[in-house]
Amino acid sequence: MKRTLLLTAALLTAAIVALPGQQATNDANPLYRPTSIRMSTISVPPITGAPFSATALIKNQQILPDGSVATSRNVNLIGRDSRGRTHGEMRSRVPESSREMPPLSEVHIYDPQTRVGTIWYPATHIAVRRKQPGTPTTANVAYTPNPLVKVEDLGTTTIDHIDAKGTRRTVIIPAEANNTGAPIAVVDEYWYSEDLHVNLLLLHNDPRTGLQTVALTDIKREEPPQPFFEVPADYKIVDLTPPQGAPVQPARMAPGSSNP
Repeated sequence: MKRTLLLTAALLTAAIVALPGQQATNDANPLYRPTSIRMSTISVPPITGAPFSATALIKNQQILPDGSVATSRNVNLIGRDSRGRTHGEMRSRVPESSREMPPLSEVHIYDPQTRVGTIWYPATHIAVRRKQPGTPTTANVAYTPNPLVKVEDLGTTTIDHIDAKGTRRTVIIPAEANNTGAPIAVVDEYWYSEDLHVNLLLLHNDPRTGLQTVALTDIKREEPPQPFFEVPADYKIVDLTPPQGAPVQPARMAPGSSNP
């Protein structure tokens, strides 16, 4: 019982930071992305009029200390309806050889009309909910050129019958900043769909850690089922919306609504 209470408290504490995940995104412009990215899911901005659902296949080829490569995979379901509501999952990684669906650890849903974000946890059957203090913005911030960052236009292609524009972004990390004794190049590729406002394919290659890819498959350009945006009926819902006038907690981005 004590362990369960401690786990519940930890989840609620994490959710206070995690729920305000609707931050400004610049998926269409790789110039504005940070030098490190989060390869756990695909960004799904809460825009209206572009419903879809898809499976995000995530593959990690990690370089181990002995030089060998360990390969693992993950599968997350994502989607958005015509109202702009988003759904994103987080699952545990499994070895590439595993035939099983990776275990589900949490689900993030967001409704831009009510500004309510919710995370529900299968392990505890608890859902935490929080209303955002204001309307998120997607405006670009000012861009300052960086001599260590090179951005290349890769042209266009078709992925799963959907047009995508490719961009390669190379960041040079100086020797004094990477503990390898020599400069290294971290390369990201983004294949972005203007129609869906999401990246259909991401590749992140860092010589220190290995290659990570996130690819959308089974893309359906139609309304996802209603339960996709609902908390299961047997879950306890905890509302973490702060009182009016309370200071706003710093937000971290959440699956299904964030830059990867």
